[in-house]
Amino acid sequence: MQSFTALTPILSNPKRIVITTHHKPDGDAMGSSLGLYHYFLLKGHDVHVVTPTDYPYFLHWMPGNAEVVIFSEQQNKATELVHSADLIFCLDFNNLKRIYELGEIVAQSDAIKVMIDHHLEPEGFDQYRLWNAEACSTAELVYQFIKELGDVELINKNIASSLYTGIMTDSGSFRYPSTTANLHRIVADLIERGADNSRIHQLVYDTYTEDRLRLLGHCFTEKLEVIPQHRTAIISLSKEELKKYNVVTGDTEGIVNYALSLNNVKLAAFFVERADLIKISFRSKGEFPANEIAKKYFQGGGHHNAAGGQSIQTLQLTIEKFKNILPEFNDLLNQ
Repeated sequence: MQSFTALTPILSNPKRIVITTHHKPDGDAMGSSLGLYHYFLLKGHDVHVVTPTDYPYFLHWMPGNAEVVIFSEQQNKATELVHSADLIFCLDFNNLKRIYELGEIVAQSDAIKVMIDHHLEPEGFDQYRLWNAEACSTAELVYQFIKELGDVELINKNIASSLYTGIMTDSGSFRYPSTTANLHRIVADLIERGADNSRIHQLVYDTYTEDRLRLLGHCFTEKLEVIPQHRTAIISLSKEELKKYNVVTGDTEGIVNYALSLNNVKLAAFFVERADLIKISFRSKGEFPANEIAKKYFQGGGHHNAAGGQSIQTLQLTIEKFKNILPEFNDLLNQ
């Protein structure tokens, strides 16, 4: 494994570059990808962002959005770009399974693989790596990447706006423990270089559709279940409920955080019934390891306080399984 700084001579001449990120990209995935995209454009490279799937409508305002190639909608074009690339930058994921079918194509490519990520336990498919599990976001690491290559002065409004979005969303609007003094310095620099922080916050967090707002109301009044003895809260949505509220990509993002906001809750779980499996989001406070539950019982993993998993059982059985394992963690939950 080589340090990312060893890429300097490789990137000294124009290259064909593909930037990709994880399935159903969030703010950090798109912010880091588009930030790096605009940087490479300034450096004269032939660069494309290829996402495995679509992403939330409240991220479509981002500079470069119109140029993104979505693999699930443009498979031939995406595959051709990957096969012809000199370098593939893999952002905000560290296991090729996280990009589904696109992962097999990336694995088969002869391109140099570069990983920029902050998730635990990298798979090791990459030749070059900028990895820090303590970083709040991949966008923070992209800023570091640009700075370490001596190009921080190239950061313009497009780059700054993209990276600010990634940092803002993955830091929980700067409230998570990963929000360090140094991160605030980075954010200040991005604002000075053109990121309109107030407008970006409004575009990401204050652009609900009516369906999405009604879905939230349904979750709070009908689907919230609190288990006081285990300081746990659960919200779940069935396929029928997703259809009823016309749920699109991004509509369920962040719902688990509302459950965690309850005063005496230390662990929150959000279960969503998809076509062929149950997707689960876990969030926790303090020292409780949400990622342990995800990894041990639900084929998942993630950060200490934010993790994800899945289940091939029914929605009801998956929720029952989760409830049945809570006593195992009762001491930690009630500390």
